Amino acid sequence: MNRFAPLCLLLLIGLAGIPVPSAKGSLSSTETLISGRTMGTVYHVKVVSAEPIETDPLQSEMGVMLAALNASMSTHDSQSEISRLNRAPAGDPVMVSADFIRVMKLARQIYDLTGGAWDGTVAPLINLWGFGPKGRLTRVPSPTAIETALETVGFDHIQSRDDRFLVKQNPKVTLSLASIAKGYGVDQMADILKRKGYANFLVEIGGEVYAQGHNATGEPWRVGINRPDPGGRLDTVYRVVRLSRTALATSGDYRQFYEIEGKRYSHIIDPKTGYPVQNGVVSVSVVAGNCALADGLATALMVIGPQKGLTLINALDGVDALIVVRGEGGQWVDYISNGFQKKQGAKPDL
Repeated sequence: MNRFAPLCLLLLIGLAGIPVPSAKGSLSSTETLISGRTMGTVYHVKVVSAEPIETDPLQSEMGVMLAALNASMSTHDSQSEISRLNRAPAGDPVMVSADFIRVMKLARQIYDLTGGAWDGTVAPLINLWGFGPKGRLTRVPSPTAIETALETVGFDHIQSRDDRFLVKQNPKVTLSLASIAKGYGVDQMADILKRKGYANFLVEIGGEVYAQGHNATGEPWRVGINRPDPGGRLDTVYRVVRLSRTALATSGDYRQFYEIEGKRYSHIIDPKTGYPVQNGVVSVSVVAGNCALADGLATALMVIGPQKGLTLINALDGVDALIVVRGEGGQWVDYISNGFQKKQGAKPDL
């Protein structure tokens, strides 16, 4: 499958599917596990039911849907819809799928909510700073190079027509939906399970998660947020969150960064200034009703910072966040939205 750059790292608690007693103890529940690869990473689906389910038809339907999303939104496929849009001259309408239009509408919502902190056209800056396909830099880009790249950045340069076409106003603008595509894929997989009548399940793609109902013990699903250590283990848990009918996505700067002349530069670029953010935020986890929204907001809050970020999240219904900031002494400081504390399980030993 074509690759989307992963922007979050989550550890699923108790992922392996095994039959266990139900919470009431009178009936047994079975956890059925389905896994595979998509968007350059792995996915896991865990369904709790009274009886084992037949996995092949379900995995086949999900596979067809995920392949269609890749063919639509992967910048690594030269024939995808997004690649055709990126090559298109200014003013030329490009017909795209209904999924693409839905993602673009959500992207517009996130762009507006965050005042442009999330911007799907930021790729030229990411490439300029050495976080794109060509690899890292050995020196900081010049202010002139940054200003030149900023001229090709701006989500407002892309408009939709008749819910069928996308049109660029600037021919040099390129779009990437990597920071919400995995979340949208999670939501679509969850929708398949809902349509088939499953009430208790967990879906994950590359660390982005949606959970509904309960696990085999009758408890809410428990998902672990990775400890934000540069170069640390992927199975070390920082916080545990309980999820039911909600999604969780995490973004962080602690695995994609480099240092030049003693200064640290992360892959989180401010679309307005053109420079990597220097606000001390190392990790953001967002809980929301759908995973695509959580995915995009987690990326945006990395740019916005802790104080303004919490103000935004606390003003949104059904959305909560944990923002982890690196303090002056190197210790971590948690900024927690009004409702996030209630979603936390027992705190792991740190």
